[in-house]
Amino acid sequence: MKVYMTTGTLDFLSKKKTSHPTETMLLLQRNGEGLLYHEGADKTLFETPRNYESIDSVGDPTKGAFVVFNNIPVTDEGRPVFEYRFKKRAGLIEKEPGFAAIRVLRPLASDTYIIATFWDKEASFKDWQSSQAYNKAHEKRGTENGVDKEEPSIFLRPSYVTTYTVVMEE
Repeated sequence: MKVYMTTGTLDFLSKKKTSHPTETMLLLQRNGEGLLYHEGADKTLFETPRNYESIDSVGDPTKGAFVVFNNIPVTDEGRPVFEYRFKKRAGLIEKEPGFAAIRVLRPLASDTYIIATFWDKEASFKDWQSSQAYNKAHEKRGTENGVDKEEPSIFLRPSYVTTYTVVMEE
């Protein structure tokens, strides 16, 4: 499955989304700025998208109201290791209350993978972060067996998190 994202004003992106009612799109906002998330199509409807391929996909993102992007810059040499580790993930997040979907997105024109999780509300995401399942899913972080301790490092820069709320249709 392909995923495309583009940024713009909320008004412009809302019109773009409305003009394609059969497509799976989410209008997201963060600090008043808009991002249009589009998945499933073989080709983009956007003029200048960020292009991704989903290498792991569970759930329905349209059921989410709060979205978390974990942005992880990975070296070309590190891509196979990174993808292998994510394909072997514990899969515990799917059982969490409020979980809607997860997408592990391979960049097609950049170096930054995105682990996108979709939640019914921000509180559900925060509950996940303080859960035993979260601790289990991240138990190897910072250890010799963790993906963050690969030598030589597979990471180009530190990862960072961005969060969004879904703009609901009126």
